Amino acid sequence: MKLLYSPMSPFARKVRVCAHELGIALPVAFVDPWTDEALRGANPLAKVPALVLADGAPLYDSRVICQYLDHLGGGGLYPAPGAALWRALRLEALADGICDAAVRRRMETIRQDVRHDDVIVRQALAMTAGLDALEAEAAAGLTGFGIGEIAAACAVGYLDLRFPDDRWRDGRPALAAWSETAAARPSMAATVVSPA
Repeated sequence: MKLLYSPMSPFARKVRVCAHELGIALPVAFVDPWTDEALRGANPLAKVPALVLADGAPLYDSRVICQYLDHLGGGGLYPAPGAALWRALRLEALADGICDAAVRRRMETIRQDVRHDDVIVRQALAMTAGLDALEAEAAAGLTGFGIGEIAAACAVGYLDLRFPDDRWRDGRPALAAWSETAAARPSMAATVVSPA
């Protein structure tokens, strides 16, 4: 089993944090999603992360890979079916949506040709609304460190990495305090990257 990843990807980090939390040794291989055609063999969309299983079968999309790892590791990242599971999955979807908007904003910001400011503004608004929703979740109480909390921690970690000038903590005291606790977890510390 091998994870194809880019260290800057918040989605790849989410997978790596899940593996760490589950005690799964996950061999990794760096790929450049923009130039490495070998990635397309594991994911026809040429997106990271992609997990190549021992039999060569691929899994892709961080949500699928995280569920597979949870199954492999004996569970613990996903609550039992019921209200807690739906909250965890909602939190994961919210955090992943923040990451989607942040990645799209980043890509549009660094374009070398025509930059679309309307796209940048739209993605920034999505990020702000998502962070406000995360603040409400944190204020209501984020307990444990399951899939929803992992996704949220990776999302705000990505914002620290790519958008430090946004000062996302301003006006979000519950999320800011929670994120400091989450960032101190061994799984988060082991997967943090510095700006490139």
